[in-house]
Amino acid sequence: MRVATSQLYNRPASLMTRLTAEADRTQIQIATGKKLLAPSDDAGAYLRLQGISRQSADDGAYAANIGMAQGLLAQTDTTLESVEAQITRALELATQAANGTLSDTNRAAIGKELESIRDTLFGLANTRDVRGQPLFGGATGDVAYVRNADGSITFAGTGEPSAIPIGESVSIQGTVTGTRAFAAGSSDVFAVLADFATALGAGGDVKAAANTALGGIKGSLESVTLARASAGARSARLELDTDRLTAAGEAREDVRSALEDTDVTVAVTELQKTLTILQATQASFTKLSSLSLFDYL
Repeated sequence: MRVATSQLYNRPASLMTRLTAEADRTQIQIATGKKLLAPSDDAGAYLRLQGISRQSADDGAYAANIGMAQGLLAQTDTTLESVEAQITRALELATQAANGTLSDTNRAAIGKELESIRDTLFGLANTRDVRGQPLFGGATGDVAYVRNADGSITFAGTGEPSAIPIGESVSIQGTVTGTRAFAAGSSDVFAVLADFATALGAGGDVKAAANTALGGIKGSLESVTLARASAGARSARLELDTDRLTAAGEAREDVRSALEDTDVTVAVTELQKTLTILQATQASFTKLSSLSLFDYL
C-alpha cells in the first residue's frame, strides 16, 4: 500500500493540533476553576446550571425579604413592649383612682398622668418603620392614628399590613394593625383613657367610671400581649425559613460544584498526560521531518 508523503505529515500534525487544544483547554479549566467553558461542552449540565442560578437568585430575594420582615417584627415587638409598659402603668393608676379614700385633687392628678400616657401611646401608635411607613398603619395611610378636632384619637389606616413574599407562594406580615394592638372589642385604649381622665377631673364618685376603665385597660393590655405573641410566633417561623433557605442553598451549591467546578487534581493529571503525549508526538514528527529519500536507500 502506498502512503503519500502528505499523509505522513498530516496525521501527526493533526494529532499535535488536537493535543495542543486539549492542553490549552485543560489549562484554562485549571486557571478559571470551571470545567464547563461553553454551553456546547455539556448542554444538559448548562441548562441545569441556568436553573440553579435562577433558584439562587429567587432565594436571594426571599432571604432579603425575610431579613426585612424580621426587622419589622423586631421593631413591632420593641414598640409594643413600650405600649405594654404604658398600659400597665395606666392600669396601676386606674386601680389607685378606684380607691374611695382618694381626694378629688389626687384623682385629678391621676387623670393628668393618664392623659400624658394617652399622648405617649399616640406617639407610639404612629411609629414609623425602617421603610418610613407607619408601623401600625395597615395597608395604607400616611399615619396610623390621627387626633381629631374634638381631641379624640382614631385609626386612620385601612386593611391589613402588606404581605411580604418569603418563598414560593408563601408570604408573611411584618407587623400588626393599630386596631389589633390598641383596640379591645368595640373600644380602644385612647377612648378608655380619655373618658376616665375626664371623669377623674370632674370629681365626685368615680366608682362606675373606674370599673369601666379597668375593664377597658385590661382588655387593651390583653390585645397588646396577643399582638406581641403573634409577632413573636412569626419571628420564630422566619428563623425556620432562614434555615430552609440556607440548607437549600448548600444543596444547590453541591450540585453546581459537581457540574461546573474543575477537579484540579484530576485536571493536572490529565494535563501532564496530554503534554507527555504531545511532546512524544512532536519528537516523532521532528524526526520524521528530518528524514530524506536517501535515508531509505
